[in-house]
Amino acid sequence: MTSNPAERLPPGRPALLLLTLGRIVREEVERALEAQGLSLRLLSALGHLSREPGLSYSALGRRAGVTAQSMQATVRQLEQAGAVRRVTPAGRGRTAELRVTDTGRQLLRELDHALGSVETPLLDGLTAEEQASLGALLHRLLAKNLRADAPGSS
Repeated sequence: MTSNPAERLPPGRPALLLLTLGRIVREEVERALEAQGLSLRLLSALGHLSREPGLSYSALGRRAGVTAQSMQATVRQLEQAGAVRRVTPAGRGRTAELRVTDTGRQLLRELDHALGSVETPLLDGLTAEEQASLGALLHRLLAKNLRADAPGSS
């Protein structure tokens, strides 16, 4: 067994490298959010609603890759925190139109700070140009591989 972590890296296949790095990043982000009493699911719902105000539970669930019922529980937490409000009357069979509040926007800023606390050490050692190139390449790959109807596609 080697003590050099670089020697334990997976082969140079991009998919394997992305999977491994994705796991590491996810764990670090979850740890940073947990410290603030938050979760990736809350971050995801709030982020989607901030980019697309008025989404329903179903649409929000599709984007996050969860059921509408599961998303209702997530949104309920956000509503209780004052981060999201429903602008349509409640009732069985009615489509909920959800909006991010000022409190929600402040929470998004805090979440962005938590993401930055993970990103900074992750990218340490890369030049500003390399970081920009990496971001552009990842964005391009993500845009190419997301389908409009796929979970998490917006």
